[in-house]
Amino acid sequence: MHQTKEISTKNFFENSIREISLHSDRENLLRKIAQEITNVYKKNKEVNLNFICTHNSRRSQLGQVWGSFAADYFHLNIHAFSGGTEVTAFHRNTVKTLQSVGFKFDLDTFSHENPRYLISYENSKKSILGFSKFFDDSQNKLPFIAITTCNHADENCPFIPEASHRFHLPFVDPKHSDNSDTQDKTYLETNKQIAAEVFFMFSEVSKLMV
Repeated sequence: MHQTKEISTKNFFENSIREISLHSDRENLLRKIAQEITNVYKKNKEVNLNFICTHNSRRSQLGQVWGSFAADYFHLNIHAFSGGTEVTAFHRNTVKTLQSVGFKFDLDTFSHENPRYLISYENSKKSILGFSKFFDDSQNKLPFIAITTCNHADENCPFIPEASHRFHLPFVDPKHSDNSDTQDKTYLETNKQIAAEVFFMFSEVSKLMV
């Protein structure tokens, strides 16, 4: 799969926080998550984050990719993963929107149902392994802080015994735009929203670590 060079990943990441307006309640939630990440970081010298949504195909994958990028950007020893309560595939529209902002996808393991990708970006130190999996897959390091991203009620999200802490950070599912004229725009908006919120959260961690 080829990278679409429309904008550099770094520029998109930095611009996202300038272009997205966050409500005060959302900022408070992100600060709360950042504080817990910092607490674990100071204790363990590293943190594992697991972005979780039902199908692990769209929002949770965007969370993992931007979490990995942000850890590199802010020089933090944070490992981002993702998972679901069902296994589907890293959706092609999620792949497409990430490619459009500079991420490169190379096929690691071919599968019609659920291919595995090695995801990289300019000057990346190592690839991000992307594929759909259960939230408790062996690829997801323990212990982890769980961040659930589905936009249905928090009480409908799964019980996650492996999580040291659990936060509900819902995003609207771009799936509703699939095969429509607004598909690319909708996915890009979701991409930007998640990038911006990950930027805010990781920047707060960076400040708290000083």
